[in-house]
Amino acid sequence: MRNLREWSSAALIAALVAGSVCAGAPVSQAVAEAAEPGATGASSADPSPRPGVDLDTVTIPELQARMSDGSLTSTALTTAYLRRIAAIDPKLDAVLGTDPTALRQAAASDARRRRGDTRGPLDGIPVLIKDNVHTRGLLTTAGSLALADSPPDSDATLVTRLRDAGAVILGKTNMSEWADFRSSKVTSGWSAVGGQTDNPHVLDRNPCGSSSGSAVAVAASLAQVAIGTETDGSIVCPAGVNGVVGHKPSRGLVSGAGVVPISTEQDVAGPLARNVTDAALTLKVIGDRGSKRIGGAVGSHSGSLRGKRIGLWRLPSLGPRTDALMTRTVKKLRAAGAEVVEVTLPYQERIGELEYPALLSEFHRDINAYLATREGPRDLAELIEFNRSHPAERTCFADQDVFEEALAAPPTTDPEYRAARAELNELARRSIDETMVAHRLDAIASPANPPAWTTDCERGDIDFASSSTPAAVAGYPSLVVPAGFVDELPVGLSLIAGDHEDAELLSLGAAVERRLQAWRAPRYLPSVGPDTVG
Repeated sequence: MRNLREWSSAALIAALVAGSVCAGAPVSQAVAEAAEPGATGASSADPSPRPGVDLDTVTIPELQARMSDGSLTSTALTTAYLRRIAAIDPKLDAVLGTDPTALRQAAASDARRRRGDTRGPLDGIPVLIKDNVHTRGLLTTAGSLALADSPPDSDATLVTRLRDAGAVILGKTNMSEWADFRSSKVTSGWSAVGGQTDNPHVLDRNPCGSSSGSAVAVAASLAQVAIGTETDGSIVCPAGVNGVVGHKPSRGLVSGAGVVPISTEQDVAGPLARNVTDAALTLKVIGDRGSKRIGGAVGSHSGSLRGKRIGLWRLPSLGPRTDALMTRTVKKLRAAGAEVVEVTLPYQERIGELEYPALLSEFHRDINAYLATREGPRDLAELIEFNRSHPAERTCFADQDVFEEALAAPPTTDPEYRAARAELNELARRSIDETMVAHRLDAIASPANPPAWTTDCERGDIDFASSSTPAAVAGYPSLVVPAGFVDELPVGLSLIAGDHEDAELLSLGAAVERRLQAWRAPRYLPSVGPDTVG
């Protein structure tokens, strides 16, 4: 992979115009031959020892135990992940590029460990970062050529926390351009900078958005954990569709400073991992407020489902096979001692009416404030003109009707907007709180996703009812764990809890994960036939 520092928008556009990057293929693929793994220190002649661990199944506590007893180093682990990216990512296009300092970061971790100065459970652990999160010295583009002229000169707060904890910043992941908020006919996992990211389980299927590259990279074991962001569904849907764990934290738990926004009313960053333990340990590091309780929530494996009350919100519109999988999941949870009752969340129609108009106004306000801090278009109007004048921005889908609606949306000072946002927040919180109280629940469960649909730039994504909205709007935590498969395609189980009950939710999620044991490594199948949803 090419060092992301080296790409300006002019270089990206020139590559596209010259044909070295075909429509729908990422720049990282076009430069793969020129960028030997040795550029990041992972050459085939590298004398570093093999890690001797199964990257698909190893957990952070297991890695830390190996590094503590001297049978593994962060350098060997980081080298193994860099090699895996070079070998596997050309099938997936999930990783935009790796950080050329990754092995130096790993060596510094090894030196700290030799001195007895380890910084905690993430010291020496390789982490990938979504491309809308500022990472010092690496491009942060939100998938858009408009932001490709220069990297930010500082880290997002959450990246600073990762560095302070000793984590190895391995590189950046592709994402749905502008976090799926440019067009109503969006194709998730596509960006002008990175092309189309593919689902590792079945390659012609979509990875969902917008944290598509982060979820795919974790599913394919290209890093131990990755960071995603969500406004509504952008962590939990990619987690479910790609068969991994994703945690959308309570709003306010993780700082949004240095993250390209859609709406500061709903945006939040969180971890994606192959197991709940790794997600919890990562959240403890990146969290600002109330996160100290989280680290011990799952590590002891002492959590039990016995006596837990879980409400199942079925969402039958996701299809009969997904619903049948939920029925099988309920049987497993009940066999483990959980009480599961069927619930329906109120106010969803009204929440659906209010959310999109509110986000339009908030995006206009927040993206203008953000663009004023970056080189390139200075506001939303200039960004729209940039897309009109750059054909590379239209190689998958041409529309930017969402941008245009946001430009015309009422300002956030408008009394009608303020009343609508207040009603929206209240109804979302009541929809969860009232359901939890009425049924005496520890969590609300639902399918996180249907089986992944085929990726099609002409058609765009397939619309489906989403279980992510109540928690996303309310600012409450949600967690997805793998539930099983439909036609070789993963389906996740979403769990929602009350405000700032992240520790309790992660503990419950770990118990559900142990009972379901539904994770499995991707098989990279070319196709499995027609779509089963939509």
